[in-house]
Amino acid sequence: MAEKTFEKSLSDLEKVIQQLQSGDLSLDKSIQLYEKGIKLANECNLSLDKAQLKIEELKAGKTDD
Repeated sequence: MAEKTFEKSLSDLEKVIQQLQSGDLSLDKSIQLYEKGIKLANECNLSLDKAQLKIEELKAGKTDD
């Protein structure tokens, strides 16, 4: 399975946030969505960390090409 893109993870996270903010969820569903949101936020942070590292490598003149 292909790795989820940053944009897809961010879009999914935004949907989770909208659902949680609606206030129309049961406690159990809210907890499930919160857990999903944490996982998506972690995926986004990991993608951003990788991008930052790549930029730093490019600035330092290091490339794998």
